[in-house]
Amino acid sequence: MAEYELSASLAGHEDDVRAVAFPTSKAVISASRDQTVRLWKLLSDNPPIYDATISSNATTFVNTVAYIPPSAPYPEGLIVSGGKDTIVDVREPSKAPSDNAEALLVGHTSNVCALDVDTAGKFIVSGGWDAEARIWPIGQWECQAVLRGHEGSVWAVLAYDSETIITGCADKLIRVFNTSGKLLRTVRGSEEPVRAVCRIPKGHSSGADFASASNDGIIRLWTLSGQQVAQLLGHESFIYSLACSPTGEIYSSGEDRTVRVWKGTECIQTITHPAISVWGVAVCPENGDIVSGASDRIVRVFTRDPERAADAETTKLFEDSVKASSIPQQQLPEVNKEKLPGPEFLVQKHGTKEGQVQMIRELNGAVTAHQWSAGQQQWINVGTVVDAVGSSGKKVDYLGKEYDYVFDVDIEDGKPALKLPYNLSQNPYEAATKFIGDNELPVTYLDQVANFITTNTQGATLGQSQEAPSNPDPWGSDNRYRPGGEAAAAAANTAPPKIIPQTAYLNILVARVPALQKKLGELNQTLIADGHKDVSLNPSELSVLASLCKHLETSGATKTSQSIAGGLDIAVKLVTTWPYKDRLPGLDLLRLLAVAPETATFSHPQGGNIIDVLEAGATESTPPAENHVMMAVRGFANLFESTEGRKLAVGQFDKIQQVIKAAVQSSTNRNLLVAVSTLYINYAVYFKTASATFDQVLALLESLGAILNTQTDSEVVYRALVATGTLLTLDEETRSAAKDVLGMEKSIHKAVEKAADPRVKNVSREIAGVLRS
Repeated sequence: MAEYELSASLAGHEDDVRAVAFPTSKAVISASRDQTVRLWKLLSDNPPIYDATISSNATTFVNTVAYIPPSAPYPEGLIVSGGKDTIVDVREPSKAPSDNAEALLVGHTSNVCALDVDTAGKFIVSGGWDAEARIWPIGQWECQAVLRGHEGSVWAVLAYDSETIITGCADKLIRVFNTSGKLLRTVRGSEEPVRAVCRIPKGHSSGADFASASNDGIIRLWTLSGQQVAQLLGHESFIYSLACSPTGEIYSSGEDRTVRVWKGTECIQTITHPAISVWGVAVCPENGDIVSGASDRIVRVFTRDPERAADAETTKLFEDSVKASSIPQQQLPEVNKEKLPGPEFLVQKHGTKEGQVQMIRELNGAVTAHQWSAGQQQWINVGTVVDAVGSSGKKVDYLGKEYDYVFDVDIEDGKPALKLPYNLSQNPYEAATKFIGDNELPVTYLDQVANFITTNTQGATLGQSQEAPSNPDPWGSDNRYRPGGEAAAAAANTAPPKIIPQTAYLNILVARVPALQKKLGELNQTLIADGHKDVSLNPSELSVLASLCKHLETSGATKTSQSIAGGLDIAVKLVTTWPYKDRLPGLDLLRLLAVAPETATFSHPQGGNIIDVLEAGATESTPPAENHVMMAVRGFANLFESTEGRKLAVGQFDKIQQVIKAAVQSSTNRNLLVAVSTLYINYAVYFKTASATFDQVLALLESLGAILNTQTDSEVVYRALVATGTLLTLDEETRSAAKDVLGMEKSIHKAVEKAADPRVKNVSREIAGVLRS
């Protein structure tokens, strides 16, 4: 059988391509962290040429995409996508991003990371970080059933048939449900999180009904009854995606930079990409071509048909880019470079299996990696092995400042790539703490980020140039970092700082301002179209809003009057006069402005301060929307950035407490709970540095105790413990009341029992020491 060759490389996305679909031989669909879903239409077969249009714009990165085939109501079919904004977007392929979607499916409370469509075209199934899967009847667009019981993110969903749903979960289990939401059976899918599932057609040589793939790099084949019938071994890292052709060939992609083709239970081809990760793979049911989406932002189509193969120049560019890519040494087994074979090995020895990797010591001393192609019966150069890369020896400019290092940090589980600047004069923990705060990341990453900095700057001293690698990787895979990776686990020699008492106020200011501005514009147009010009923004207000957003995008949420510049009145208008369902972007804007003193001293013409505005804007519905309340609480936390704001927040302590208690009583909304625990840290810092009534301190401790007793999310628990520990350093009276009246020792012990996070254990040990003092 012929091997797959490159057919087309489709460039256009501005960030990782996270998911792909191949519904017909004439079109490819891709979803990206750049907040877009793109439709690539085939214009010419020989050579293959595609034309791209943006199908939809999201407010944040998109994780997953699926396609509903044409039907009488929807003759073009429908594109379905989901991502971090928690909404499942359904729209016609020919519609522009500015057109209304066919449906916006709301129900998930966290990142939507998996989608599938019933083969009969009856329903969509979605999975998310909220540990739920949901079934949505096509055309009715209301959630029919919620598939509960998962104890982690639902990474994969499969509409196996019109009556059966299969899910793969971070809790390492595969679950089989019926479409009413009843759990039929549970299967131990792996010793690692299950990341992908796909249907196997009838008559497969293994007798399997479906396949699963996990973080352990193993593909497992199963019968619907839960019996494992085969394992497919070959991947060297996480597997992110699975697909299967109508003829039974299986396709997989993952963190080892490859797409692999499986026939029966044997790997028959390995396609290495010039990227860190190949996030998605899909197969065209009409012609067997495949498409991949990768971290280098490229969508690639591969074919077995010579008529659809790329031209020689395009093919050579792809092959050269694979050869030029760098492979961090940490990703490969430890070897003695001096004992590696030379280039003669490649012509004297054959590989023993498809995809086998052999390292070669070149004549110039460099180490290259070569992969055995069983189909071509030859070794293929797939890159140069490099040591941990730190600096090129030259200062690197980032946001107008020069640094010794600027690392690319690729956050696992769908986080966008971020920049980590570092100077050798800095303490690694200080740099890591600032990076985490600037990017609103979990504090649990602190040790890993600091260790990564230490590991990748070992041997470098202030003012000393580092020798540049001989073959730097244009895709940045040589110096990207993922929390949890082997390099991150290296022990740092720098001792972590003491955690409590917390002395600095925290803010929550990360925002995608262009997306925020775009959404406000769309909602404003809808208000005008619906005859609500009385509350819509007029051209003058839109101009002020544009200037404000430009300032926020270039300078951030600064504390100067320039960051307000007339925009505060507009933000208040959005929050208080727009329909409740449309207020979220207005609340988002107002929480960014909360850092300025002018916001804290604002007085509404009809009475009330900015806290009254945030409360009314977020809670004027029964029950209030949790995301609305979350934005308001972020605003409360950001008030602590100014003296005026702190005075207002403390003076309105009881009112803010009422808002929070009503919202979080039974909430599982992680973003809301993180915002609440952040606000409580700020109150604790204030109470540590300024006067507070004993009743306020007790009330805050009581609220923190409730969080510690009920919540399991490590970030929420960690922040609650930091706030608790800071309060316990106030005085002996506070410690006695915490122990004897509120039973905080029991609450802390309960929280630590639920958390495997070492940061939680570290801060709890500090708290235990404070309580003993």
